[in-house]
Amino acid sequence: MTVVPLMTWPILTLQVILILTSIVLALFILLHKGRGGGMSDLFGGGMSTSMGGTSVAERNLDRLTIVIGVVWLASILGLLVLYRYFPEVGVLG
Repeated sequence: MTVVPLMTWPILTLQVILILTSIVLALFILLHKGRGGGMSDLFGGGMSTSMGGTSVAERNLDRLTIVIGVVWLASILGLLVLYRYFPEVGVLG
């Protein structure tokens, strides 16, 4: 019978959060309006004309991208702390 350490659930939770926020962050970045020569031009973003200002949807997308980016960074830092103070949990075998 294998005994699972008690500290594995926070690490597993942060790993799942990191994977999900990585995918969502990449999608949000690709949804941004192209400002010339970026990744969004590959998907047709460069063909749109500039309307002068940023729309409400673009500002909300900016805010969501920042929030998801902060959660992504916090999950990386959380994993760093957990692996630093509990190194035996990350070892297989």
